[in-house]
Amino acid sequence: MVTDSDKLVRLLSYKMPFGKYQNRLIADLPGHYLAWFAREGFPKGELGGLLALMYELDHNNLRSLLDPLR
Repeated sequence: MVTDSDKLVRLLSYKMPFGKYQNRLIADLPGHYLAWFAREGFPKGELGGLLALMYELDHNNLRSLLDPLR
């Protein structure tokens, strides 16, 4: 079972597999890029879930929650 804390850790290890920000950690993607996915639709699967989570953290100014995990 994947816990919420596991998902937060995963944001710091999963790299964007395609696009302009390929190979950048999900946690380090810029807010405008995450907002674009929120408007256009997140990919299916784990990647989409992680992008949606990171969007919520960014949108609600909660990126600092990841600092202790870095």
